[in-house]
Amino acid sequence: MLISNAIVCDINGERRVDVKIENGVVTEMGENLKGSEVIDAKGAYLLPSLVDLNVRLKDSQLNSKNIKAIAAEAKKGGVGHIVLNADSSPAIDDEVVLEFAQNSIKDISDVKIDLMLNALKEDMTLSNIAILLKKGVVAPFMSTIAKNNIAIKIAEYVQMYGVTLFCKAEDNSLINSGVMLEGDVSSRLGLAGIPELSEVLHVSRMIEIARHFKIKILFKSIASLRSIELITKAKSEGVAVSCEVSLHHLIHSDEACEGFNTTAKLNPPLSSRKDVQALQAALKRGEIDSLTTLHQPSSPLNKEVAFYDAAYGCEALSDALSLYYTKLVKTGILTMSELIKLTVQNPAKQIGKEAGTIAVGDQADFVLFDTKKSYKVSNQNSLYNGEILEGIVSFS
Repeated sequence: MLISNAIVCDINGERRVDVKIENGVVTEMGENLKGSEVIDAKGAYLLPSLVDLNVRLKDSQLNSKNIKAIAAEAKKGGVGHIVLNADSSPAIDDEVVLEFAQNSIKDISDVKIDLMLNALKEDMTLSNIAILLKKGVVAPFMSTIAKNNIAIKIAEYVQMYGVTLFCKAEDNSLINSGVMLEGDVSSRLGLAGIPELSEVLHVSRMIEIARHFKIKILFKSIASLRSIELITKAKSEGVAVSCEVSLHHLIHSDEACEGFNTTAKLNPPLSSRKDVQALQAALKRGEIDSLTTLHQPSSPLNKEVAFYDAAYGCEALSDALSLYYTKLVKTGILTMSELIKLTVQNPAKQIGKEAGTIAVGDQADFVLFDTKKSYKVSNQNSLYNGEILEGIVSFS
């Protein structure tokens, strides 16, 4: 197969070349190449498919139907590799559930699906981390609701196996009653708030654990600028920590919750307008390592209720590449090449993979993305419902 007239863009920049693919591998790149099966890109981008490490299934229910649905959404959005969150129901915290999940994904070929393990069981004891890692999960996940002795044991396993610890920084005593960020908007709506300290305190704690055990930690879906400042300082001191931020927290503030809009009820909660601007500035400075759609679909039964009772999360996976392009590239916050680094190369590194380039010898895990086309989002469970997005994934 030959892809002609494309703007090839990866972490190394943009160039206009034809790309020849044989048996799923790039065999030649250059101008005026010849081939029997030709796809004319007509000036569209040829991009590495995206990687998202923070995807949940519908209602967090782990079953074959939901896994197939998530794969279809990912493909539509230009996402070729996803890692399912471990805190599903049932949670991926023992061999039986892991085997079930692996059997459910084995026949899905057009999107790569990996699994993380939940290091904590429901009773706050350790899952069998060693066995689950040996059986194919890509990373352990822990919430910082874990006590120090448990967190240290998890760190020792991470050190032993040389993997990245996926960490959700949160304080159980501070998040229990809250439903959105503590601040002016929560006060105006009369809703219990979650203080920013819930995240910041535990980012600081886990940085010291990473420093002591010399392990890698990816802080999941960070929402506080102070957390990013702590992580950035730690990185400058040689601590192997990095941060992931969702697109929503870069675009929407807690004002999206006005009118008790349950679509804007996210975990972590949306930040203040001032912090959104600060997060964008941090992104421009290169202090954010990877991006996620923070995809967490819910049934209407769990969303069309009072704000306090509504499930957390919104949908974005099927619009992923168009959202990133429209909100971050078209607005000048990022270049397309920088976007590829944040949504492909860096996330892939966290699970021990190399991605983000289009070169001879690479696997042809690409998408064509036509920025001359646009469409209107029609999804009540999206924060971007009714908006016009630029760019359509036309080949994956």
